[in-house]
Amino acid sequence: MASSTQVAHGGATFRTNLATRRLKGALFVALGLAAVGIGLLTLLTLIIDVVVDAVPWLSWDFITSYPSRFAEESGIRAGLLGTVWLMALTILIALPLGVLSAVYLEEYAGDNRFTRFVQVNIANLAGVPSIVYGLLGLQIFVRMMRLERSLLAGALTMALLILPIIIVASREAIRAVPSSFRDASLALGATKWQTVRNHVLPYAFPGILTGNILAASRAIGETAPLLVIGALAYVATSPSGPLSRFTVLPIQIYNWTSLPQQDFHGLAAAGIVVLLAVLLTMNSIAIYLRQRLSRRY
Repeated sequence: MASSTQVAHGGATFRTNLATRRLKGALFVALGLAAVGIGLLTLLTLIIDVVVDAVPWLSWDFITSYPSRFAEESGIRAGLLGTVWLMALTILIALPLGVLSAVYLEEYAGDNRFTRFVQVNIANLAGVPSIVYGLLGLQIFVRMMRLERSLLAGALTMALLILPIIIVASREAIRAVPSSFRDASLALGATKWQTVRNHVLPYAFPGILTGNILAASRAIGETAPLLVIGALAYVATSPSGPLSRFTVLPIQIYNWTSLPQQDFHGLAAAGIVVLLAVLLTMNSIAIYLRQRLSRRY
């Protein structure tokens, strides 16, 4: 069978060239695999390099000790607890606001000029540099609301940072729920809110959790907004509440990498490994909940 045939259509003739098209397809697949392989190889190289530098410094004392001027006595307890506190407060603030905003925009808001204006601005805010949110948090939460250099000020700033991501992801998850679910619920006499609460949100929640995973993954590694609002690089106490002073792992890691002593660079590598472990733990919990809910509904 010939690999190239001629087909007449509207007085024009073209060649299918099946062999050439298959070759181009194979080349494109090969280029795609090469791009993925290069990215994964680079990431694997970086992780191995960090882990090798971190192994001599990873210990229980490193986890439970506070930062010190001496590398042998330094640890990440303040930064680790500050990161856990900050992420918990950020998610508690941003997740309800983001989901409720998405529910309003998808289920209640009409298709008018104001709604379209809000939607465009939410999409644009998702791409704003994080330093801008830091300046906004400095002016509103630190100076105007007088929260000073507290965990609450940091959590509110980070909530602003991830709120557009949660809203966009939640809207997509809600939009993916079949309209027949809504129609059936309304036909049986349920109110709009009962339909949203008992049918739309449960089916959309796995997708909402996915958006929350992406938002938390971005927030946990951010340093610039927290530096702007005045988070400290050296804190010798654990956070005792939302209004206490704090530091986080990214700031502690940045501080160690800026020091000239090589030992502190090893501490920074160990801090990176711990930060990755915290991030993977949070994502694993969210993925587990998402899978449970997906099987349930």
